[in-house]
Amino acid sequence: MRSISRILALLAVWAVAAPGFAQSSAYVSSAASVNAYDSAAASIPSEADDPQAGAMLTIHKRVDEVNVLFIATDKHGKFVRDLNQNDFEILDDHKPPQSIINFRRETDLPLHLGLLIDVSGSVHSRFDFEQNAAINFLQKTVRVGFDRAFVVGFNKQSQMAQDFTDNVQLLSNGIHRMQDGGGTALYDAIYKACKEKFLKDRPDHPARKAIIVVSDGEDNQSDVTRAQAIEMAQRAEVIIYAISTDDSGLILRGDKVLEQLASATGGRAFFPFKMKDMTRSFGAIEDELRSQYVVSYRPADFDADGRYRSIEISTLKKDLQVRARKGYFAPQQ
Repeated sequence: MRSISRILALLAVWAVAAPGFAQSSAYVSSAASVNAYDSAAASIPSEADDPQAGAMLTIHKRVDEVNVLFIATDKHGKFVRDLNQNDFEILDDHKPPQSIINFRRETDLPLHLGLLIDVSGSVHSRFDFEQNAAINFLQKTVRVGFDRAFVVGFNKQSQMAQDFTDNVQLLSNGIHRMQDGGGTALYDAIYKACKEKFLKDRPDHPARKAIIVVSDGEDNQSDVTRAQAIEMAQRAEVIIYAISTDDSGLILRGDKVLEQLASATGGRAFFPFKMKDMTRSFGAIEDELRSQYVVSYRPADFDADGRYRSIEISTLKKDLQVRARKGYFAPQQ
């Protein structure tokens, strides 16, 4: 009887969750069990609820353990890879952490990547070059048996061109199959990729999860907001990198959108003035993904009250800068 009751309970949860999932899914992804993390993901605050909505606590063994990936660069923008814990100051909610659990340099973690390519009508003149630059990036970055990636083309809908694989030829074929045209639902594409591919991506070993968005940043079709897309990326522990396809030489609204998406998740936005510079942008992303630090700590005066807590990481060495996500929402109990 206990087994039957348990099965009925699971079916009841599925019956409630399944309709909403079907409506939000634009491509097929593998099924996964319902857990507390997925339930939390169903409630997304709007920009009106919190203008800083953009980060989420990483929950591991304890609810009060925070993990942050970050990078350090010199005044020329070059990565600095030989620093230690004593070279940084960390503030959580404007206070030093209660304790540092772990600090380490991470230069060779497996990469779990999502490549989201804008295939809307606005990128028509540059589409072939974008495809070739993306394929070249995957050929240089994805290592067989170690890294894996998926490719999504998006206009008003998201279309899975190739699911997670370490086979670069399959990824390349998926990119070549893409056809451009239609409107742009950038926020929907990020939200769905994070929720359906990364939120349930819980590898047995540590891995660096990142989305590379190739787009002009002009969203005119999404159902979710920018804040919702950012928060889902943070719930899934995903860094967003963005490469602008705008070659006008002007600072447009879409450029600011890409900056916000990247900054809120600890990533970086690139604005290649010429299309041939896009290859360099992909190369810079590859370098950065293998040049990060990670710190795990317990915040001081921590309460599981659902409140937003800021993160500030700075270096004590002159002329060095740190880039990391801006904060998180504590879990609510």
